Amino acid sequence: MGNRKVTKTEKCVLEKLIFPEKFQVIQEETQLLHGELRDDLINLLSFGFIEAYERTGNKMALTSFYDTDNLQDFTFQATSKGLEEIKSR
Repeated sequence: MGNRKVTKTEKCVLEKLIFPEKFQVIQEETQLLHGELRDDLINLLSFGFIEAYERTGNKMALTSFYDTDNLQDFTFQATSKGLEEIKSR
């Protein structure tokens, strides 16, 4: 895949993901609608700018399998590629 520019809302989401955050927290902090945030997260995941984690009790584990219809069940964090994207803008 070639270089892809992130949208304004995707950049806003990325900036909230320096540390792991749950879907609900990201939504509160960005004020995006559920569907808008879902779309941005799916795009950021597909381009490798963020990673998804599953929570089990107090433990988090990286997962490459996430249910796009239930992203609220996951935690997200920017990858090094995502952090570079924030810095470059």
